[in-house]
Amino acid sequence: MLSLKTFSHRPTFVRTITTLLLIALLLTSSVPNTAAQQPDIVQEHWYHSYATLTLDVNAWADDYPEIVNLLVVGQTELGRNLWMLQISDWSQETKTDGSAKEVVYIDGGHHGNEHLGTELAFLVAEYYIEGWADGEQEVIDVLATTELHILIMLNADGNDQDTRWNINQVDLNRNYDHYWNTCPVTQPGSAAFSESETLANSNYMNTVVPDADLYVTMHTGVWIMLYPWGKWPEQPSDWELFHGIRDDVHANISEIPIQNANQGLYPNCGTSRDYGYGVMGFPTFTFETDDEQWALGTTEPLSSRLGEELDVMNYLIENVWYWRARLVVDSLEVEDGKVHLSVSNLGHASTSNATLAYLDEDGGWWAPGGIEDILLNHVDPAQGDPWAEVYACGGEIGLNLSIPGCGFGVNATNSTVTTLDFRDAPISSEGQFYLVYQKRVIDSSMWVNESIPEELIEISEGEDKGWLPFISPIWAILAIGLAGIRQNKTDLESNP
Repeated sequence: MLSLKTFSHRPTFVRTITTLLLIALLLTSSVPNTAAQQPDIVQEHWYHSYATLTLDVNAWADDYPEIVNLLVVGQTELGRNLWMLQISDWSQETKTDGSAKEVVYIDGGHHGNEHLGTELAFLVAEYYIEGWADGEQEVIDVLATTELHILIMLNADGNDQDTRWNINQVDLNRNYDHYWNTCPVTQPGSAAFSESETLANSNYMNTVVPDADLYVTMHTGVWIMLYPWGKWPEQPSDWELFHGIRDDVHANISEIPIQNANQGLYPNCGTSRDYGYGVMGFPTFTFETDDEQWALGTTEPLSSRLGEELDVMNYLIENVWYWRARLVVDSLEVEDGKVHLSVSNLGHASTSNATLAYLDEDGGWWAPGGIEDILLNHVDPAQGDPWAEVYACGGEIGLNLSIPGCGFGVNATNSTVTTLDFRDAPISSEGQFYLVYQKRVIDSSMWVNESIPEELIEISEGEDKGWLPFISPIWAILAIGLAGIRQNKTDLESNP
């Protein structure tokens, strides 16, 4: 395979010759019609326009309805459709064990003249669609457990004009609501999400894939992969995860540099990458393919030219199960109100605030702490609102896991042993323990609530510890499940 770095440093006269050869090649090839996808010879050498992309994604949706859903999730400023491919084995709504599928979100084409980034997003979709059609077992296995959501061309207006900006001369990758317009950059727009393209993209993140397990945004400029932050040179909270991916890629797949965006590129704010991580809580990468922005096609077939990059993307997708904390309880022993817990983390991300919650046989929720930690939130039923009593680890609302003895941390691919004091909780074999923790260290990351199998729980007989007033299980579940969940799922239409 021709090295991207080698290709990008060829002399100008060589580029001119290759451009002329490319034009000659394309002039001798068949012209695509509107009834099918482009012929392979065109597909492999000619970068997509909005029209040819529309042709291709609609052909996929028509040919492979079992795995391809095609949606319009918004329009560009000039009214072109933003095509979203949803790719999975839709005959299975969940994994075979009933758990939710992992979710991968990919977008390309924020900058209209960064065609190779757009083509890498296209190649990812093509790899999994055609691999499924060809019966490739690895692809079949991925689509049985994973959903791919791919928006190939966000800036269709800029793409067809071969310019970085959208039609309003705004840099779409500086228009997101994460420290918008706080770096020395140009053309971020009049406000965060002032452009229809970025507003549609963020709406999709917040409403359809709010808990994505991976987000990759495709660009062209230098050969590098960038993780947060763009605004600061400091490493992100989940540096263990990003460093682990970097080390694995370098050891087994590619030597592509993988760095913090601020140090690997330059200070940049309002990017989709930092919005995806800092606001949504996704593990995110900007994938920069190389620095070519001078032609509308390539003499080397795209599948070869971007083959190494596609291998990296396949690695990220096929291992997406690991890009979060995955706590597994090894043992749980209850003795005189104290719970001795042994937990392993099978994932490659740390969590800093895990704890237990206990649902007793009468529907009462309990967490580590004592009777003095009860929080009463009474509302007069006569005024039409229900009332709830929430048993919590202190704090004003829900769980405050910073209190000693309430929460604990588990590093990536590590284990821990801890003791939690449930004091007055009426623990018995009729109740159920739940493990509550965030998927990643970043504050915006999703919380999970996972039941602990009964066969792992050992309860030593002891005296009756008494009973607290009944706690409405509906309100308690909401308190525990929602207390730590980020509040970023607001209607972004309010950010004009």
